[in-house]
Amino acid sequence: KDAASVILTDDNFATIVKSVANGRSIYSNIKSSIRFLLSGNTSGIIAVLYSSIMALPMPFAAVHLLFINLLTDSLPAIAIGMEKSSRDLLKDKPRGKNESILNKDFLLGLGVEGVLIAIFTIIAFYLGNPMKTPLTASTMAFATLCLARLFHGFNCRSDLSIVKIKLGTNKWIIGAFAIGVILLLGVLTIPPLKTMFMIENLDIMELVKILALAFLPTLII
Repeated sequence: KDAASVILTDDNFATIVKSVANGRSIYSNIKSSIRFLLSGNTSGIIAVLYSSIMALPMPFAAVHLLFINLLTDSLPAIAIGMEKSSRDLLKDKPRGKNESILNKDFLLGLGVEGVLIAIFTIIAFYLGNPMKTPLTASTMAFATLCLARLFHGFNCRSDLSIVKIKLGTNKWIIGAFAIGVILLLGVLTIPPLKTMFMIENLDIMELVKILALAFLPTLII
């Protein structure tokens, strides 16, 4: 046992296959959670930088970003970490023992996803007319970014499309999405929360625009 690289605790060699599958699944889920968190934060950073460069009002208040990071981001990240293992993982080539999680392809992918979400967030900001009605614009940008990141959680479950991995195979991500949407609706509609989070009243058309803009990055990805 001291000299062995692998120790079997039973008399079944299939345990080796299961161990490799479990190890790859854990590693894949860690990467997926990191992808979700970093791509979402990248989109927020890009939106703020763009507003600063263009001399526009800030698209988010500090409390908006705290809400997104602490409440609506944490649950999907945990749910992604509970994704079930796939047999397809065993078809991949073994990764190098010194390979970094944040390799070139991974960083490029999350960068592209972050830019996409940022673009649609900025569009929502402009639709709210930041120069004339900055509070409305900020509300639309905040709601779009928050909802877009909730949708993006489904994409981050796997490198495969949602259609292939099927929506209902991870009940935790569905629950996290539902809770996130409920929390967002509460902030947008409950008067005390609206005051706390500096939220402007939105009409039906503005809510429809937010929903469409938030979903489009996930559809493209």
